[in-house]
Amino acid sequence: MTTSSSTVTLTTAQAIIRWLSNQFIEINGTEYRVCGGGFGIFGHGNVTCLGEALYGVQEELPLYRGQNEQSMGFAAAGYAKQWLRQRFMFCTASAGPGTANLLTAAGLAHANRLPMLMLCGDAFLTRLPDPVLQQMENFNDPTFGVNDAFKPVSRYWDRISHPAQVIQSLPNALATMLDPADCGPAFLGLPQDVQGWTYDYPLSFFEKKVHRIRRQSPDEAELADAVALLKTAKRPMIIAGGGIQYSRAVTELTDFAETHQIPVVETIAGRANLLATHPLNIGPLGVTGSNSANAIAEEADVILAVGTRLQDFTTGSWTAFAQDAKFISINAGRHDAGKHMSLPVVGDAKLSLTALSGELDYTGPADWVSKAQGHRAEWDAYVAENVSYGNRPNSYAQAIGVVNALCDPRDRVVAAAGGLPAEVTANWRTLDIGTVDVEFGFSCMGYEIAGAWGARIAQAEREPDQDTITFCGDGSYMMLNSDIYSSVLSQKKMIVLVLDNGGFAVINKLQNNTGNESFNNLLADCPTIPTPFGVDFTAHAAAMGAAAEKVANPAELGEAFKRAKASDKTYVIVMDVDAYEGWTQEGHTWWEVGTPHITNSDRVRDAHVDWESSRAKQRKGV
Repeated sequence: MTTSSSTVTLTTAQAIIRWLSNQFIEINGTEYRVCGGGFGIFGHGNVTCLGEALYGVQEELPLYRGQNEQSMGFAAAGYAKQWLRQRFMFCTASAGPGTANLLTAAGLAHANRLPMLMLCGDAFLTRLPDPVLQQMENFNDPTFGVNDAFKPVSRYWDRISHPAQVIQSLPNALATMLDPADCGPAFLGLPQDVQGWTYDYPLSFFEKKVHRIRRQSPDEAELADAVALLKTAKRPMIIAGGGIQYSRAVTELTDFAETHQIPVVETIAGRANLLATHPLNIGPLGVTGSNSANAIAEEADVILAVGTRLQDFTTGSWTAFAQDAKFISINAGRHDAGKHMSLPVVGDAKLSLTALSGELDYTGPADWVSKAQGHRAEWDAYVAENVSYGNRPNSYAQAIGVVNALCDPRDRVVAAAGGLPAEVTANWRTLDIGTVDVEFGFSCMGYEIAGAWGARIAQAEREPDQDTITFCGDGSYMMLNSDIYSSVLSQKKMIVLVLDNGGFAVINKLQNNTGNESFNNLLADCPTIPTPFGVDFTAHAAAMGAAAEKVANPAELGEAFKRAKASDKTYVIVMDVDAYEGWTQEGHTWWEVGTPHITNSDRVRDAHVDWESSRAKQRKGV
């Protein structure tokens, strides 16, 4: 390395890492590195140059060794969620299959609007050694490779073709990741030769910079329109989305609802915006929701949606609301704010709710609020019965109830694809704000353990005495479990609940509900499996260094959970649950799925007719 009075000679890789090390963010008056470190698996495409650059900054940017590139990306997503998108992790993977493994994680981060930086190896820019190991050759376009597959799942994408390019690309990537309206993953393809090339970078490029996340004020005209519409409401309702968390607007949401006496329902991403005991919290909305929230959604005439992209599980594929209901959408992103003919208020949730409240002289009708609260009381009674156990088969809901009763209010709960997101969303009673992470934006199996590991890394930076608890089905466990080992190696304790129902039971349920016979979902129904047998998950987890035990019922689960809380390392608890009995039966809106229009099966035909009978309720707005 050579340095003059105004420049320093660095490789491209060294410049990237040096720049990242000097980017900070202010959070509640405290400065943190905006990049908390990274997850890395080295290969020939990133070890020699990027690995060399990372070696010298192990304190500033700790590098966690992953076991699988996809799970590294999930861990980065879990970390970003825990930090409310204010900080992120990078993932580095080698050229070829290592980088390709990150595609699913990039899709998850994109769908959930989460910051994640991918620093991935690429083919040689000179092409002198082509074709190289793991290179995908495109005969008509030699510039087109595996890394181009990341373009649709990245918010920012670039291939670094010259060392000077990072002077523009790095700030642009960071600006994207910190932009509330455009937040998502950033991808930088790093050709193996370019990583090692040098350039005389200006020293000013590496000066410490403190970033702040932008808060966009709402437009006065849009605000006035929202005020005018809300004043006409006879049955108002607020949909509280995950954007409220990211805006750190929980207090403003609560104040707004209390001041104007408007019932609040939560999306899946918005779970834990309000405590379960708050009198205006009417419950979760939609396909995995509650009878209470869905009942008032059907009657609401003016709906204020805050920080939500209104995906189909929230809207019941747009059957959850009255055809003539009017929507106001507060969102930092204009694309989300204008969905389904909403009256848009483009702006930060915290600023917009405060401004809207200041202009709004309105109180919701007392009888409407009372009616909503009555629905919530009925739902609470249903949940209490649903999570209780005794003389009936083990269920997801029972396990959720046991953990809910014994965990600390600040413990973080994680779930993802399969049946558990629905069961957690419907049955979990929020004990503290921002403590629930149900990944249903991309509905990605395998996030449960990897995402929890990332969340635990972030949690340990601020709340080291709390636990991260993840609910995981046997199908998701088999898909991606190696970060149990990662958590043990890194001494980032998790509590993993493995609930074994013998396969992909929730898809089997959908298969049966649409008139189809059980086929290829439960192990017992796979024609290519002559003799099904269960996995010894406790032995498997123990082999990765975790403490592990299997319990027979929810009562034993409670005792095991106490031992897990007392343990100082990752603890896995396994319990068998019934694949057919014990599902939460209430609280579901319609969900559009494709069913066969012609079939030789009477059951499938009847199910198709029954399924389609709810389509008349579907709003046709764009």
